[in-house]
Amino acid sequence: MTEVNEPPRVGGWTRFVTARPRLALLAALVLTVLAVLAGSGVADRMSSGGWEDPAAESTYATQAIEREFPDSQPNLLLLVDAGEASVDDPAVAAEAARLTERLAGEEGITGVGSYWQTRSPALRAEDGREALIAARITGDETTMGETLDRIAPLFRGEQGVVEVGVGGPVAVRHEMQTIIQEDLLRAELIALPVTLVLLVMVFGSAVAALLPLGIGIVAILGANAILRGLTEFTEVSVFAMNLTTALGLGLAIDYALFIVRRFREELSAGAEPLTAIGTTLRTAGRTVLFSALTVAVSLAAMLLFPQYFLQSFAYAGIAVVLLAAAAALILLPAALMVLGHRVDALDLRRLLRRKRPAKAPGEEGAAWGRMATLVMRRAPFFALGTTAVLVLLGLPFLGVKFGTADDRQLPSTAQSRVVQDHIREGFPGSPGGGLEVLAEGRATEAQYAAYKERVAGLPEVVRVEGPLVKGDAAYFTVLPKGEAVDDPAQRLVGDLRAVDAPFDTSVTGAAAVLVDSKDAIAERLPMAALFIVVVTLFLVFLLTGSVLIPVQAVLLNALSLTAMFGAMVWVFQDGHLSGLLGFTSPGSIETTLPVIMFCVAFGLSMDYGVFLLSRIKEEHDLTGDHEQAVRHGLQRTGGLITAAAVILAVVMVAIGTSRVTNTKMLGLGIALAVLMDAMIIRSLLVPSVMRLTGRATWWAPGPLRRFHERFGLSEGESAPGAGGTGTGRAEPEPGSEPGSRSETEPTRTTV
Repeated sequence: MTEVNEPPRVGGWTRFVTARPRLALLAALVLTVLAVLAGSGVADRMSSGGWEDPAAESTYATQAIEREFPDSQPNLLLLVDAGEASVDDPAVAAEAARLTERLAGEEGITGVGSYWQTRSPALRAEDGREALIAARITGDETTMGETLDRIAPLFRGEQGVVEVGVGGPVAVRHEMQTIIQEDLLRAELIALPVTLVLLVMVFGSAVAALLPLGIGIVAILGANAILRGLTEFTEVSVFAMNLTTALGLGLAIDYALFIVRRFREELSAGAEPLTAIGTTLRTAGRTVLFSALTVAVSLAAMLLFPQYFLQSFAYAGIAVVLLAAAAALILLPAALMVLGHRVDALDLRRLLRRKRPAKAPGEEGAAWGRMATLVMRRAPFFALGTTAVLVLLGLPFLGVKFGTADDRQLPSTAQSRVVQDHIREGFPGSPGGGLEVLAEGRATEAQYAAYKERVAGLPEVVRVEGPLVKGDAAYFTVLPKGEAVDDPAQRLVGDLRAVDAPFDTSVTGAAAVLVDSKDAIAERLPMAALFIVVVTLFLVFLLTGSVLIPVQAVLLNALSLTAMFGAMVWVFQDGHLSGLLGFTSPGSIETTLPVIMFCVAFGLSMDYGVFLLSRIKEEHDLTGDHEQAVRHGLQRTGGLITAAAVILAVVMVAIGTSRVTNTKMLGLGIALAVLMDAMIIRSLLVPSVMRLTGRATWWAPGPLRRFHERFGLSEGESAPGAGGTGTGRAEPEPGSEPGSRSETEPTRTTV
C-alpha cells in the first residue's frame, strides 16, 4: 500500500458536493419526486409523426388541402367484412347504412362516406366481400386519440351480419403510441434487474452496484420532466422516450462505474473518503464531464435537421446526458461521502473469493495488458485485418433504399395493421399511395380538364380523380402504378411538379413527403457531419494535446459503425432474421433512422474513446513511454469499458424487444455498434494504430502545443504537456504485468 504523503487541500467542486452530503441527497430526493409528478403523462402529450420537413412543398400542400377540403381527407377507416356474402347484398348494405349513420352522429366526426353511398371502386375490395366506410376525426392528435378510444369499442367487432375493423392513419398512430408505451415499460422491467445483476458481478458489493442504478433512474425521471415541459412549446416524438430510457440508464451507469471504481481504488490505496473523492473528481470526474460533452455534441447535430422527429431525439438525448453527468458529479460524490468505506458493504462474491485467492493490485486487468502487448507486436496484421472485416460488414449499406414509416411498423396482429393489410392486398389502386396535387388560382373547367389530361398522360399514372373545387382552390388525386413510395412513385413526384399549369400547383402524398424528406436530410447532412467532426476534433485535442489522436478517434469511431449500418440493411431492409426477430420488412429503411443511429452511436463510441484516451494520456504524461502508455491505458480500462458496453447493450437490447420495427432497429443496431466499438475498436484497432503511429501520435505544432498547455484538460496528476514529469507513482506490485502501475499516486493539486 502506498503512503499518501501530501493529501490534497479540499476546495472548489469537491468542497461544494461534499459539504453537506445528506442535505444534498435529501434535496435530490425531493427534486426527483417533483420530476415524477412533472413528467407524469408525458407520453400522452407526445406525437407519433414528425418525419416531414415543415418547410417542404408537400407539407404546405397537405396542410392547405386539410384546411380547405377537410371532409375529403379521411383519417378513420371502418373495414366492413361481409364474410361469405357480397358487400352488395341487401342485408349487408342495410347494416352498412346503419353503421354509417351512427358514425356520422358521433361527436368529433365529420366527412363520413362509404362505398354504399358513392359506389366508388376504390372503396370496394376486388373480391367483393369487403368495403370501406371513411370519416375524419377532428382536433389535434390528443383529441383524435381520445375520440378514437371512445368510438372504436362501439364499432369494432361483430355488428349484425358484418364484422368491422377499425383502421386509418389515426388508428395506426394511436396504436403505435400505445404499443411504444407498453414496450418501454416492459424494456425497463427487463433492463433494470439484469443491469443490477451485471453491476453486482462488476463490483461485488451490492451497495456499490445500486449507486449507478440509482443515478440512471434519477436521470431518466429528470429527462421525462424536461420532455413534458418541452411538449408545451413544441411537438416531441413519442419515439424519443426510448432514447431517454436507454441513454439514461446506459450513460449514467457508465459514468457511475468509472467514478465508483476510481473511488474504491483510492480507498484501497489507503486514502480517506474525502481525499478519495477529491482525487476521483479531478481524474475520473473530469473525464466524465468531458465525455458527456462529446456525446451531447453528437446528439446536438440532430437539431440542424428540420424534422421534429430528429429534433426530439436531440432534446431527449442532450437532456438525459447532461442530467446523467450532473447526477454522477453531484449526487454520487455526496452518496460516496455518506457511505465512505461502506461502499464495499454486502459483498456478494465473498463465497467465490474463499475458493480462489484475490488478485494482487497489479494483476487486475493483466489479461488486457497482455492482449495490448500482443496486438502492438502484430500491429499491421491487426490494423489491416480488423479494418477489412469492418468494411466487409458494412457493404450491405451500399444497397440501402429509403422509405417512409407506415402501419407495417406495427406487429402483424395489431388491429389497425390488420385493416391496412387487407386494404393493401385486396383493394384496387395504390391505397395510401395516391399523390395529391393542390391547384391554387382562379381557373376554368376547361383549364382543369386540360391539366388533368396532361397528368393522366404521364407514364407512371394509373388514373386521375378530381378535381374537387372550392373557391380558387382545387385538388386532384393521382394514383401511381406499383407501391406507394417505390422508385417509380418518387419519379412521378418530379414529373408532376414539372407539368405546366395555368395555376400554382403543389404535390403531396406519401412519395412526395419521402422525396422532400430525403432532400432536406441530404441538404443538411454535410453541415451536421462537419459540426460533429470539428467539435469532436477540438474536444479530443483539448484532452490529448495531439493533432493525430483526434483524427484517429473520428476515423475509428466512424469505422466502428459499419457493422451497425450493414446489419440495418441486411436484417431490416432485406428481411433476414425477420421471423426470429418478429417484424415485417417493408423493403426500405425509414429516412431519418440512419441519422439518429449515427449520432447516437458515434457519441457513445466517443464516450468509450475518451475513457481510454484519458488513461493513456495520463500514463504518457507520467512516463513519456508511448507503448507503455497504450498498454497501461488498455489494462486499466479494458475490462471496465467492456463491462460498461455490455450493460449499455443489455439496455439497448431490452429496447430492441419492442414490437415497433423502428424502435427494434434502433435498439438492436446501437447495441451492436456499442459492442463492436468496445470489443473490436478499443481492444484491437486503437492499440494497433497507435503502435503504428508511434511517438508521432503525440505531436502538435508549437502554437497548438502552447494552447493546450494553457487550456487543455487531462485526467492525469500532472499538467497537460508535462511529458514524462509528474508527481510520481508507486512502483508496480510484484507479479504485475510489465507496464502496469497501481493507481495510488499522491495528490498535490487543489480540487
